[in-house]
Amino acid sequence: MEDKKLILVVDDEPVNIRLANSILRDDYSIRTAASGVEALRLVQSAPMPDLILLDVMMPKMNGYEVCRSLKANPQTRDIPVIFLTGQIQDTDETQGFEVGAVDYIHKPFSVAVVKARVRTHIMLREAREQLSRQLMAINNELEMAREIQLSILPSDTPKIEGLNIAARYIPMSAVAGDFYDFISVDEKHLGILIADVSGHGLPAALVASMLKIALSAQSPHAFDPARVLAGLNQSLHGKFRGHYVTAAYLFVDLEKDVVSYAGAGHPPVLLWRKREGMARELEENGLFLGPFPEATFSSIQVPLEAGDRLFLYTDGILEFKSRAGEEFGGDRLRQFIEANHTLSAVHLLETLIRQLWLWAEQAPGPAQLDDITLVAMDIMSH
Repeated sequence: MEDKKLILVVDDEPVNIRLANSILRDDYSIRTAASGVEALRLVQSAPMPDLILLDVMMPKMNGYEVCRSLKANPQTRDIPVIFLTGQIQDTDETQGFEVGAVDYIHKPFSVAVVKARVRTHIMLREAREQLSRQLMAINNELEMAREIQLSILPSDTPKIEGLNIAARYIPMSAVAGDFYDFISVDEKHLGILIADVSGHGLPAALVASMLKIALSAQSPHAFDPARVLAGLNQSLHGKFRGHYVTAAYLFVDLEKDVVSYAGAGHPPVLLWRKREGMARELEENGLFLGPFPEATFSSIQVPLEAGDRLFLYTDGILEFKSRAGEEFGGDRLRQFIEANHTLSAVHLLETLIRQLWLWAEQAPGPAQLDDITLVAMDIMSH
């Protein structure tokens, strides 16, 4: 048999306590207190009441003061309080709601009203507790998903002589649709993928997790960016609906001092040229990944020199907004890369992230409308 819910009835008039008890005892367990002080003492002992019927007008400590104390205590603040009162002024009821009461029952008691109000607020509390448990379970699952997602991202950047690589991953929420990874072929050859799944949250994160295995399958032809993207597209097609993936893939060949690049609907890679003293965009885009099984891709090849820098990113940084609603944009990003070319790859990313929040004039959070992933790679002498 299910345990009865416990009602605490607080009233300094014994006749009112007896009446409330006679109305509710068939459906609930009843505990009584003849004063506010006694009520505050009783709520500290187990079992705690599921609802409190509280008289307003009591000596020494009135109902408003008792309710205020209950709501100030983390252990008792969620217990619903219904005031019992002979007062019928709007100002009295307003004061009761301000201190945290959920309802009023007017004296003299109506049996039907008392039963209905108590049943309603018991059911509402049960519903809130159930929602709280469900929310806690969802948060626990999201935290687990976040840990799993972080585990599939690189724990560190590759250590290759002649390259200095830094990466930053800033999810908008617990889980994200951004992804990046490396294919380390040998000490002279490296592939880099950066990708962005449309949408946000868990669905996008699940699609992003597919990229880990899909990219591993492309290792045998890591040197061919167009083929890598075509292979990823074949792996992803038909696996999900309502989402697509933008991606950029670079292959760095330190033997020939060239980088090969192909894109799939992704923002262009920025290349800082030491010789030219400026940054320019590398863009060779095909269709985004997923929806189109026959999509084809092409790549370009660009020579590299010591002092050059490659910068990959997802569009969360372009869509980052200021307090006035202005987007950070590609031009501002390119100007930042040019103005800070003397910084190391790690310091460049740290400075960029810090400058984003300063530029937005907002605390971290509201200005970020999408996940942000950044990868900077410096070409060193080798």
